[in-house]
Amino acid sequence: MCGTDPVAPATAVLDLRGVQRSIDGVEILRGIDWRVEPRQHWVVLGPNGCGKTTLMQIASMWLHPSAGEVEVLGQRLGRTDVRTLRSRVGFCSAALAKMLRPQLLVLDVVMTALNAALEPWWHTYSDDDRSRAQAVLDRVGAGHLRGRHFGVCSEGERQRVLVARSLMTDPALVLLDEPTAALDLAGREQFVSMLNDLATDPANPPMVLVTHHVEEIPDRFTHCLLLRDGRILARGPIAEVLTDELLSSCFGLPLVVEQRNRRWTAWTN
Repeated sequence: MCGTDPVAPATAVLDLRGVQRSIDGVEILRGIDWRVEPRQHWVVLGPNGCGKTTLMQIASMWLHPSAGEVEVLGQRLGRTDVRTLRSRVGFCSAALAKMLRPQLLVLDVVMTALNAALEPWWHTYSDDDRSRAQAVLDRVGAGHLRGRHFGVCSEGERQRVLVARSLMTDPALVLLDEPTAALDLAGREQFVSMLNDLATDPANPPMVLVTHHVEEIPDRFTHCLLLRDGRILARGPIAEVLTDELLSSCFGLPLVVEQRNRRWTAWTN
């Protein structure tokens, strides 16, 4: 395995040790050792069925491993109140978008993250909460959408809104599970540019982006993890992991990998 770090300080925002996940006797993940440190931004790559989404569900504490240890923000899963800890982890996924009522106003979609809620009438919100929601919408370039119904937003606009929602609670870690899956070329590029802006600001939390495509990696992302058949094939700084040999092994076909103007591309040889 490449990119294995030396003895790391005890400051990881995410620390998985020997993590396994099995369903009906089928191993989805096995032997996962992975640390995300402050100021790191990771991309997770791998073919369909390799365990990427399961890994994100465990990292976001919505799923427990079958074996192994998980620490999020210094708290051990199984020994802490995950309801409180989840508020410190921003999570953006296609599954969440499907759970949101299309008639919700964009501002409400973002604001209700304060209580991990899907509807604004379940809790009481203040003018300060609304101002905070507006601020994070502005931060991702979606401030003009505040009064629009979520259901009439474009796919790219919805993804920006969901990222704003993930930032609403001032999280210490943000997990993005295939956020560009439904975007066209323009929407993808705009979204990647937004993530790049977020990654450039050292005040923003570490991010983990799950994707199938190296073209979607923001150039300010620092590290890469390759998954294949539920195991880590490689992990470490992006330039050490995104090689012809490793990416070919990950996806099971001969690939050429190249970086142009700080963006990555890959094609069959």
